[in-house]
Amino acid sequence: MALVTAKELLLSRPPGQAVGAFNVHNMEDVQGVVWAAEELGTPVIVMASESALKYAGVPYIAQLVRTAAEAVSIPIALQLDHGSSFEIAKACIECGFTSVMIDGSRLPFAENAALTRQVVELAHAHGVSVEAELGRVGGKEDDLEVAAQDAFLTNPDEAVEFVRQTGIDVLAPAIGTVHGLYKGEPKLDFARLREIARRVDVPLVLHGGSDLPVDALQEAIRCGIAKVNIGTDLKYAVTNGVRAYLKENPEEYEPRKVFAAGREAAKQLVMEKLRILSREAV
Repeated sequence: MALVTAKELLLSRPPGQAVGAFNVHNMEDVQGVVWAAEELGTPVIVMASESALKYAGVPYIAQLVRTAAEAVSIPIALQLDHGSSFEIAKACIECGFTSVMIDGSRLPFAENAALTRQVVELAHAHGVSVEAELGRVGGKEDDLEVAAQDAFLTNPDEAVEFVRQTGIDVLAPAIGTVHGLYKGEPKLDFARLREIARRVDVPLVLHGGSDLPVDALQEAIRCGIAKVNIGTDLKYAVTNGVRAYLKENPEEYEPRKVFAAGREAAKQLVMEKLRILSREAV
């Protein structure tokens, strides 16, 4: 199928479920994610961060995902994750990304809204959906690192105003999740999430979806989350898959066999996560 926008997937998802969004870095990641989704018959969002795009190149990632999407029968969206500037969002839009996330959460409210609105105007002119973050999610994901003292939760009143001012399609609120692995038990503000979901009219996304217990993911979906981002769990799965293969086959030098082990580990991890997110949260 041709690529669709993240907005389309989120608005058409079954009630009580969320769409999985996975960060990729290369061909094997893309194949693992898309093949897992195809096997389960579940739509999926393939994402690439700025660091992944610097590594692989925006046109390479765009073409890889487009090729993968055209080979399967399920809807797939391609999204820029945590874009820090208008320029990177524009580059992705021009290369065929169907969704972009502009992350101005480091900026004061007015500056975040202005940057986001600029991206929205360009993206919507090209039929591309836009996600933005209000509040600040802590932790480390790729080259993005936010210290605990710099993270802050989303104010519901500001969320309403931010959506109104920017015209975004998807909102990423900060409710206590972190990028990367958790140090201790996650403490998520579900009451805040429910209030935001009640008051804004766009789908909500949970950043920091890796390393969360199943019951926390299910509760987040019950409280209004439509999209769950998973990056770190996938990176660990791929790397551990390669390590395990090389441990069992220390003399192997054929890259195809080594990389295939990582791809299979990616596929299994994605299937596991998609099963959780597709289980109706009642």
